[in-house]
Amino acid sequence: MSQLLRTHTVAAGLVLCVLLPFDQTSAADWAQWMGPRLDGISQETGWSTDWPDGGLSQVWTREVGTGFSSICVADGRIYTMGHTDGQETIWCLQEETGEEIWSHQYPAELNANLYDGGPGATPTVHGDLVYTLSVDGRLHCLRRETGDMVWQRNLQDDLDVDMHEWGFNASPYILGDHVLFQAGRLVAYDKLTGDLHWRSEEHRAGYGSVRAFSHNERLLLASLDCDGLRISKASDGSLVAFQEWKSPFGTNSTTPIVVDDMIYISSGYNVGCGLFRLTADGASADATELQLQEVYVSKRMRNHFNNSILFEGNLYGMDGNSNLGRVVTLTCMDFRTGEVRWKERGLGCGSLMVADGKLIILSEDGQLVVAKASPDSYQELARSELLSGRCWTVPLLLNGRVFGRNASGRVVCAKLPAAR
Repeated sequence: MSQLLRTHTVAAGLVLCVLLPFDQTSAADWAQWMGPRLDGISQETGWSTDWPDGGLSQVWTREVGTGFSSICVADGRIYTMGHTDGQETIWCLQEETGEEIWSHQYPAELNANLYDGGPGATPTVHGDLVYTLSVDGRLHCLRRETGDMVWQRNLQDDLDVDMHEWGFNASPYILGDHVLFQAGRLVAYDKLTGDLHWRSEEHRAGYGSVRAFSHNERLLLASLDCDGLRISKASDGSLVAFQEWKSPFGTNSTTPIVVDDMIYISSGYNVGCGLFRLTADGASADATELQLQEVYVSKRMRNHFNNSILFEGNLYGMDGNSNLGRVVTLTCMDFRTGEVRWKERGLGCGSLMVADGKLIILSEDGQLVVAKASPDSYQELARSELLSGRCWTVPLLLNGRVFGRNASGRVVCAKLPAAR
């Protein structure tokens, strides 16, 4: 086989990997941050919003340590992370009971820089392995059944970067044979051996994850760092398009949303959101340089750290900053035009996912709220107290249960009533 044919065959396989759902575990799993399709949308049905007057009953609770790592679920096991007394812990728990199956600990910084600190990346389960990233940049690959170490790397050493202001928080992203991060540079490691395959030029780190997509039969990566929106080659991380998008406090924390040739990004404070079209402007499909053309820029959706969710042509997300939680609004925005459909106050700087055509919202003060995912108006369907304390981490609805955590590390599992 010629080198050219081999290159196109590998590229085609990687494009197929991007376009197909993440399918290393069962259909009842949520094996990575933002779920199997990387969109924050669960296929869960068969649950009811007819909740008891006294609220949902808890199935179990567990303390996992300070942090903002959300939860992934694979084959009846929960994986998350937390910090306690100078130690960071990777947890594997029983989904039904919360009992510990295994844990892996190591010394780590808390990095409580104007917030609680602790790990913010979510574990990724892929095949027989689980990948995690510590707040100070240590990448671990463990056996998901036993917690035994397969390999580990240090991003500060490998990328020649210092500890980021808010820590390393990008959740691991699997693409083909690689595990990818944006962490002051884009970097790709061999997912089985930990060998470093490539690293990009240095830039100011962001805190969201990488997304891969196909454009004119080329496999590209989209990432938002604290310099801007970066479009890079998946083969080596080299830059092909860039849109400046600076945060005044270095807090660009969301992951780009890609639909065909349209790429959406959002930041907190007074930066806002933007939709850009990726185009070659008449150049050939294999041109080195592409352009990002502005479709709209708006200050009416300013995601501080939790992503908006795109559902049926509309974005649902929290507009505002954590230090001004009382004026943050849950906002519905038309994805293609930037037109705001409605806004709702009272949920603070919370987070959300989508399931069965409904918004599953965890307010900043721990209220679990369900509302219609409709552009017509805010229509609340159910509400229950779930947690107390600061709640910035996105909840998860899966297998008839809701899982949530607060900043101090309390994880709660509540059972939802079944639909009649």
